[in-house]
Amino acid sequence: ASPAHHPTRSAERPTRADEQRTPVVAVAGGSAFTFSYAEHGELLAAAGAEVVTFDPLRDEELPEGTRGLVIGGGFPEVYAAELSANKPLRKAVAALADSGAPLAAECAGLLYLCRELDGLPMCGVLDAGARMTERLTLGYRDAVAVGDSVLAAAGTRMRGHEFHRTAVEPGSGAEPAWGVRGPRPRVEGFVQRGVHASYLHTHWASEPGVARRFVERCRTS
Repeated sequence: ASPAHHPTRSAERPTRADEQRTPVVAVAGGSAFTFSYAEHGELLAAAGAEVVTFDPLRDEELPEGTRGLVIGGGFPEVYAAELSANKPLRKAVAALADSGAPLAAECAGLLYLCRELDGLPMCGVLDAGARMTERLTLGYRDAVAVGDSVLAAAGTRMRGHEFHRTAVEPGSGAEPAWGVRGPRPRVEGFVQRGVHASYLHTHWASEPGVARRFVERCRTS
């Protein structure tokens, strides 16, 4: 047979070196995760990632070759039953986190990574439970990174906002994501291995180093 019928290994699939140069970063979308900044995907691509969107309500697997995961905001509480029913994807997300790969989750993403949401099983990446409440938490925040993470070095300052009617217990892990400044300073969120999960919505264009750092961790994790 001619060589055309016997492609080389590199023609069949990307090599490890190719994957490291252009890591796949999966970004959650669909009805449950509707809030995200377009600039986040643009910054990830500019930093050298291949950005692939997937729908946690419908897709039972992460995009092929996923080396990093970004889960933004939305209303997972509205779709909690459907998200919980997609057990194959929940297991895939948990396995990716367990591998040490970078995961960045904000608000809705934080809830999805919890052990449960309103009593329904979620991904179980974080040993925390989430539930709906009657209280609206809303406002802009000044935050500083408590320690090093896949998103930021310790001491990095960012502004963001909170908008949610849910509560997570506990509200922070052994390594919190952010220290929130203001009249009532507090820590919140979770940093564990490659996971950075928080209620705070941040705009990465205000600190482009966030996307570059995330993609670099995808290459090396």
